Amino acid sequence: MPHKANNNVLVELTGVSKSYGKLHPAVNAVNEISFVVSRGERVALLGKSGSGKSTLLNMIAGLDRPTVGKICVSGRILSELSATAIADYRRECVGMIFQAYNLVPWRTALQNVELPMVFDRRGKAERVAAAREALAAVGLAERMEHRPSELSGGEQQRVAIARALMNKPELLLADEPTGNLDSSTAEEILESLSRFTDNSQTATILVTHDEELAYRFSTRVLHMLDGRLDHDSGADNV
Repeated sequence: MPHKANNNVLVELTGVSKSYGKLHPAVNAVNEISFVVSRGERVALLGKSGSGKSTLLNMIAGLDRPTVGKICVSGRILSELSATAIADYRRECVGMIFQAYNLVPWRTALQNVELPMVFDRRGKAERVAAAREALAAVGLAERMEHRPSELSGGEQQRVAIARALMNKPELLLADEPTGNLDSSTAEEILESLSRFTDNSQTATILVTHDEELAYRFSTRVLHMLDGRLDHDSGADNV
C-alpha cells in the first residue's frame, strides 16, 4: 500500500529494529531507530564497527528486512513488497556503492556502467550514451574502454559511482565507499559524489567510521552506538 507522507521526505524509518538468532535474549543489531531523510539531503551514518550502521543500510536497500518497525522509501513500505517489487525498487529508486568495487573484470568501464540498464531493456544506443555521460561526469571520459585491472583503485570506485548514478536514482546508498583508498583519492571520490548530489534531488546516505569524512561530506550526521541512534547532528536543519 502506498504511504502518504510529506512530499519532501524520501526515507522514513519508524521504530526499526533487527534481531538475529533464536536465543533468549536475541542479538539486537539495530534497536528502535527512527529518522527521516529529505530529498537532496546528504546524511552520514557514523559509528564504529558493530554499531549497526551497515545492517541499517542493508534494510534501507531492501537487502534485509527489519524484525520490528517500518521503512518507507519514496512511498513504498518495504516490508509489504514482494521479492519482485523489492527488485524493482532497487533498480528504479536506489543506487548503491560499496567499499568493494564489484566490477565485472572482463568488461570495460563502459560495459560495467551499462549493466543496470540492460535489465530495463533499453536499447544499446541509449545505454551507451547514458553510460558515456555518467563516466564523463566522474572524470573518466578517457578511460571508458579500460578493464578494471587497467584502472587504479580510485578509478574503479569512480566507475562504481557512475554505475550507481546511471539511472538517476532518488536514493544513493554508500557503504564505506572510500575505505580502500588513500586520503587523496578518497577526497576525489567525495568530490565526485558531492558534485552529483549538489545538482540533483538525489538523497545520499553514507556509512562510515571516519568522523572527519562524515562531517565534510554530509549536511547531517547520525551517530550510531550499539545498534541505537545515539544522537543526530544537524537535525535542527532538517
